[in-house]
Amino acid sequence: MAIKKMEGGWLVDIQPGGRGSKRFRKTLGTKSEALAYEAWLKSKVLTTPEWQPAKRDLRRLSELVDVWFEHHGSNLRAGQDTYNRLKALCVALGNPYLDRFTTGMFAHYRKARAEAGIAPNTINREHAYLRSVFNEAKRLGHWNGDNPLSAVRQIKVPERELSYLSKEDIKRLLAALEKSKSRDALLIAKVCLSTGARWSEAEQLKPSQVRDGMVHFSNTKSGKNRSVPIPEFLIKELKAQDKHRGAYGRLFQYSYNAFREAVKRAQLALPDGQMTHVLRHSFASHFMMNGGNILVLQRLLGHSSLTMTMRYAHLSPDHLQEARKLNPMMNLD
Repeated sequence: MAIKKMEGGWLVDIQPGGRGSKRFRKTLGTKSEALAYEAWLKSKVLTTPEWQPAKRDLRRLSELVDVWFEHHGSNLRAGQDTYNRLKALCVALGNPYLDRFTTGMFAHYRKARAEAGIAPNTINREHAYLRSVFNEAKRLGHWNGDNPLSAVRQIKVPERELSYLSKEDIKRLLAALEKSKSRDALLIAKVCLSTGARWSEAEQLKPSQVRDGMVHFSNTKSGKNRSVPIPEFLIKELKAQDKHRGAYGRLFQYSYNAFREAVKRAQLALPDGQMTHVLRHSFASHFMMNGGNILVLQRLLGHSSLTMTMRYAHLSPDHLQEARKLNPMMNLD
């Protein structure tokens, strides 16, 4: 309906921008006035952008992921892996139209994933990946709307216990490694315990990375290079190891299985997922217990955020002494 004769005059009932746009209703005294008002409304749609209805974004979610990868993700260290995960996520979500993708859709998907037994950390990573796609697309001018995931809170995950080896545990482990068939597992473990390196970083060391009394780590998980001084005995052992190089010019052969067997022989009970990583935790824990500086530890471990390193701060002897001296029971008099 546009113009209709009513008891009190001529009613103009119109949506000048088409279906879904703002609707105008007004009664005028004469038909000519009504026609003139209708014409004016139609002209406003042509000349005033805010009067025009918003155009739908008919791209699919997977298309925005493609744009993200082309302009940003392909430059990231783990970009291809993240892209593959995002594409699988799009399929799981039904690959909706972008202008129909809502917070509720993701919340429903997340609930189903949790009920299926998927770990909260995995679900949180999916959330973070997809949220970053919208954020980056907006920065690059490929998305003009709000981020549908910006208001979604991540699942709260209890902080996982960080296990570390005592001095006695370390002695038992090294003794078990000495009996290993792998001649490399023992030395790799020593590098990890002396530098805080991840097992993969130590296992892939090349002779050129051991120089000037330090081990120089590059191509690390954080993307940051770092150098860690090592004791003289370890320098000598690494130089001797250079005569027995592994594949591809590396110092060591693959030795993870040998380490795992040594852990069993040493009868060490480790939390799930911390088989070799316990060596890195042990380096950091003993560093703090022996009075190390938390900022120095951050650099040694290569953490991009101090928040990660602060997990070890409670082991500092100063921290423990303050708890003893500053608790309220000490000031009751």
